[in-house]
Amino acid sequence: MTSLKVDNISFKTHKEDLEDDFGRYGKVGDVYIPRDRNTNESRGFAFVRFHDKRDAEDAIDAMDGRMVDGREIRVSIAQKPRPTDAGARYSRGGGGGGRRRSRTRSPPRRSRRTRSRSRSRSRSHTPPRQHRRSPSPDKRRRRSPSDGKRRSRSNSR
Repeated sequence: MTSLKVDNISFKTHKEDLEDDFGRYGKVGDVYIPRDRNTNESRGFAFVRFHDKRDAEDAIDAMDGRMVDGREIRVSIAQKPRPTDAGARYSRGGGGGGRRRSRTRSPPRRSRRTRSRSRSRSRSHTPPRQHRRSPSPDKRRRRSPSDGKRRSRSNSR
Protein backbone atom coordinates (compact mmCIF):
# COMPACT_ATOMS: atom_id res chain seq x y z
CA MET A 1 0.00 0.00 0.00
CA THR A 2 1.10 3.57 -0.67
CA SER A 3 0.24 6.29 1.81
CA LEU A 4 -0.35 9.91 0.85
CA LYS A 5 -0.27 12.86 3.21
CA VAL A 6 -2.92 15.47 2.54
CA ASP A 7 -2.08 18.84 4.15
CA ASN A 8 -4.22 21.93 4.72
CA ILE A 9 -7.58 20.20 4.94
CA SER A 10 -10.51 22.04 6.46
CA PHE A 11 -11.56 21.22 9.99
CA LYS A 12 -14.99 20.28 8.66
CA THR A 13 -13.65 17.77 6.11
CA HIS A 14 -14.73 14.21 6.90
CA LYS A 15 -13.25 10.83 6.09
CA GLU A 16 -16.03 10.11 3.61
CA ASP A 17 -15.32 13.36 1.71
CA LEU A 18 -11.70 12.35 1.16
CA GLU A 19 -12.66 8.77 0.24
CA ASP A 20 -14.98 10.14 -2.48
CA ASP A 21 -12.47 12.68 -3.81
CA PHE A 22 -9.49 10.30 -3.89
CA GLY A 23 -11.54 7.24 -4.86
CA ARG A 24 -11.81 8.60 -8.41
CA TYR A 25 -8.17 7.66 -9.01
CA GLY A 26 -8.15 4.10 -7.71
CA LYS A 27 -9.07 1.81 -4.85
CA VAL A 28 -8.60 3.60 -1.52
CA GLY A 29 -7.49 1.33 1.32
CA ASP A 30 -8.33 3.69 4.17
CA VAL A 31 -8.39 7.33 5.24
CA TYR A 32 -7.10 8.56 8.59
CA ILE A 33 -7.64 12.09 9.92
CA PRO A 34 -5.64 12.67 13.14
CA ARG A 35 -7.56 14.48 15.85
CA ASP A 36 -6.44 16.73 18.71
CA ARG A 37 -6.47 14.88 22.04
CA ASN A 38 -8.14 17.67 23.98
CA THR A 39 -10.64 19.16 21.55
CA ASN A 40 -11.18 16.17 19.22
CA GLU A 41 -10.95 18.55 16.24
CA SER A 42 -9.08 17.69 13.07
CA ARG A 43 -5.39 18.62 13.16
CA GLY A 44 -5.56 19.93 9.57
CA PHE A 45 -4.05 16.98 7.69
CA ALA A 46 -4.94 13.42 6.72
CA PHE A 47 -3.47 10.21 5.35
CA VAL A 48 -5.00 8.40 2.40
CA ARG A 49 -3.74 4.91 1.54
CA PHE A 50 -4.02 3.37 -1.91
CA HIS A 51 -3.64 -0.30 -2.76
CA ASP A 52 -1.72 0.51 -5.96
CA LYS A 53 1.21 2.89 -6.19
CA ARG A 54 0.23 4.06 -9.69
CA ASP A 55 -3.22 5.08 -8.42
CA ALA A 56 -1.55 7.05 -5.61
CA GLU A 57 0.68 8.85 -8.11
CA ASP A 58 -2.35 9.69 -10.28
CA ALA A 59 -4.12 11.09 -7.22
CA ILE A 60 -1.11 13.28 -6.36
CA ASP A 61 -1.01 14.70 -9.89
CA ALA A 62 -4.74 15.46 -9.91
CA MET A 63 -5.39 16.54 -6.30
CA ASP A 64 -2.30 18.55 -5.35
CA GLY A 65 -3.26 22.25 -5.30
CA ARG A 66 -6.98 21.54 -5.69
CA MET A 67 -9.63 23.34 -3.62
CA VAL A 68 -11.47 21.06 -1.15
CA ASP A 69 -13.98 22.56 1.30
CA GLY A 70 -12.69 26.04 0.49
CA ARG A 71 -9.01 25.26 1.09
CA GLU A 72 -6.15 24.50 -1.28
CA ILE A 73 -4.81 21.09 -0.28
CA ARG A 74 -1.27 19.80 -0.71
CA VAL A 75 -0.79 16.12 -1.48
CA SER A 76 2.48 14.19 -1.31
CA ILE A 77 3.73 10.70 -0.62
CA ALA A 78 3.87 10.24 3.15
CA GLN A 79 7.33 9.76 4.64
CA LYS A 80 8.05 6.48 6.33
CA PRO A 81 7.85 6.71 10.11
CA ARG A 82 11.21 7.04 11.82
CA PRO A 83 12.44 3.82 13.37
CA THR A 84 12.30 3.82 17.15
CA ASP A 85 15.15 2.36 19.10
CA ALA A 86 14.83 0.29 22.24
CA GLY A 87 15.85 3.25 24.41
CA ALA A 88 13.11 5.60 23.25
CA ARG A 89 12.30 8.30 25.76
CA TYR A 90 8.56 8.46 25.40
CA SER A 91 6.01 5.72 25.22
CA ARG A 92 3.18 5.84 22.70
CA GLY A 93 0.37 4.17 24.47
CA GLY A 94 -0.89 2.76 27.68
CA GLY A 95 -2.12 4.85 30.54
CA GLY A 96 -0.48 7.36 32.78
CA GLY A 97 0.78 9.68 30.09
CA GLY A 98 4.21 10.02 31.70
CA ARG A 99 7.67 8.86 30.85
CA ARG A 100 8.51 5.23 31.12
CA ARG A 101 11.94 3.88 31.82
CA SER A 102 13.26 0.61 30.65
CA ARG A 103 14.16 -1.87 33.37
CA THR A 104 17.70 -2.28 32.09
CA ARG A 105 18.49 1.41 32.10
CA SER A 106 21.40 2.42 34.28
CA PRO A 107 21.25 5.53 36.49
CA PRO A 108 22.14 8.79 34.77
CA ARG A 109 25.83 9.56 34.63
CA ARG A 110 27.16 12.86 35.76
CA SER A 111 29.51 14.47 33.37
CA ARG A 112 32.88 15.46 34.70
CA ARG A 113 33.87 18.81 33.46
CA THR A 114 37.53 19.55 33.37
CA ARG A 115 38.61 23.11 33.69
CA SER A 116 41.93 24.57 32.91
CA ARG A 117 44.15 25.01 35.91
CA SER A 118 44.37 28.75 35.41
CA ARG A 119 40.61 29.09 35.73
CA SER A 120 39.96 26.55 38.45
CA ARG A 121 42.49 27.80 40.99
CA SER A 122 43.83 31.24 41.25
CA ARG A 123 47.01 31.65 43.29
CA SER A 124 45.82 35.01 44.52
CA HIS A 125 43.07 33.61 46.77
CA THR A 126 44.12 29.97 47.24
CA PRO A 127 47.31 29.35 49.17
CA PRO A 128 49.73 26.74 47.83
CA ARG A 129 49.03 23.19 48.90
CA GLN A 130 51.93 22.82 51.35
CA HIS A 131 50.82 25.90 53.34
CA ARG A 132 47.22 24.82 53.87
CA ARG A 133 46.25 23.92 57.36
CA SER A 134 43.58 21.44 58.22
CA PRO A 135 41.06 22.77 60.71
CA SER A 136 41.22 21.58 64.27
CA PRO A 137 38.93 18.63 65.05
CA ASP A 138 36.42 20.77 66.91
CA LYS A 139 36.06 23.20 63.99
CA ARG A 140 35.55 20.53 61.34
CA ARG A 141 32.11 20.33 59.91
CA ARG A 142 30.49 18.73 56.94
CA ARG A 143 29.80 20.91 53.98
CA SER A 144 26.44 20.72 52.35
CA PRO A 145 26.03 21.28 48.59
CA SER A 146 24.45 24.66 49.33
CA ASP A 147 27.57 25.94 51.12
CA GLY A 148 29.11 26.98 47.85
CA LYS A 149 31.32 25.53 45.18
CA ARG A 150 32.93 22.20 45.70
CA ARG A 151 36.54 21.98 44.69
CA SER A 152 37.95 18.83 43.28
CA ARG A 153 41.57 18.01 43.87
CA SER A 154 43.66 16.67 41.11
CA ASN A 155 46.46 14.14 41.57
CA SER A 156 48.45 15.79 38.80
CA ARG A 157 50.76 17.72 41.12
